[in-house]
Amino acid sequence: MSTIPSEKPATFFASAERADTESLREDAARFATNPLLQSLLDAVPDIFMILNEQRQIVYANRTMLDFLGWKELDIESGLRPGDALDCDHSTEVNGCGTTEFCRNCGAVRAILSSLRGVESVEECRIIQHDGNALDLRVWATPLTIEGRKYSVFAVNDISDEKRRRALERIFFHDVLNTAGTLSGFVQLMQGASYEELDEYRSIIGVISQRLLEEIEAQRDLSAAESSELAVVLEPVNALDMLREVGERFSGHPVAEKRNLMIDDGAQAVIFESDFTLLGRVLSNLVKNALEASAPAQTVTLSCGMDGDWVAFRVHNDSFMPRHVQQQLFQRSFSTKGGGRGLGTYSIKLLSERYLKGDVSFVSSQAEGTTFTVRFPSE
Repeated sequence: MSTIPSEKPATFFASAERADTESLREDAARFATNPLLQSLLDAVPDIFMILNEQRQIVYANRTMLDFLGWKELDIESGLRPGDALDCDHSTEVNGCGTTEFCRNCGAVRAILSSLRGVESVEECRIIQHDGNALDLRVWATPLTIEGRKYSVFAVNDISDEKRRRALERIFFHDVLNTAGTLSGFVQLMQGASYEELDEYRSIIGVISQRLLEEIEAQRDLSAAESSELAVVLEPVNALDMLREVGERFSGHPVAEKRNLMIDDGAQAVIFESDFTLLGRVLSNLVKNALEASAPAQTVTLSCGMDGDWVAFRVHNDSFMPRHVQQQLFQRSFSTKGGGRGLGTYSIKLLSERYLKGDVSFVSSQAEGTTFTVRFPSE
């Protein structure tokens, strides 16, 4: 089998080399000329592909084509699974499997194992270019025909299962914890003095509002993923928004023994946005930064113009390990452990799909971590 002649293409992980058009056609014909095989594979309800040694798709069943909205597979394009599934990293370096992020991709690992002759089952998280998130379970099985190696690659979309489990974890942990705290203070009120009653009423009010916000945040996230979230634009003062977000964390457990400040250079820029959704984005950024900070450390908020964009920045002194950086914004990944939390995913979803902005970050041992969200100024 031949590959496209060129200098060895760049990659950070799997080989970037691709088979030439003639080889792709030969491989495709080997599977396309068997009507029984086609009928059997088209009857499979899951996405099903056959990949060549260069991890390119040489056969796709009807479920795969329908999922992508294709009438037929364009063999000559030589797509790999991540290219076809519109993975957000598929346009980087030399496509699917070649980026630094691909080192943590279960699909690429499974395919490589199968091409070495070992069957593999993995889970894979994909953020598509439009911000949609896919959670997939993948099976890769080795196949050799006439001396050529292939990977029989099956994909099951478990996004709904992951969403349900994540929601259950969040409710069982965060919401029940908050509700438990609320119940505890209600019990304390039963034997409290008049002076204590006033203090407890104030605390209960804060906790009740926090519980309501946690439930509303999950409701909005579910609506956002279903494309049912309405955006209401109104004039927003960026500095006032930062101040309000800062006040939300006054007395919040996550801010205990940590400092939260607004940079002196923050600008009172007026622009149009959805006040509630923007507040969710900034609150998630601040909460994540506080959780990542050690006692006595400071989280700094700032805002101002960045060219034609209004930019908000949240800085903390901690450093994110590289493997964490590579998986941020994926729906089922959490820096909190145990699969808890949807913070960075919801930040990206709300900012990019609904508020027409973008999200980025930088992290280093020397400078700490800064997240930036930018939105159109007009």
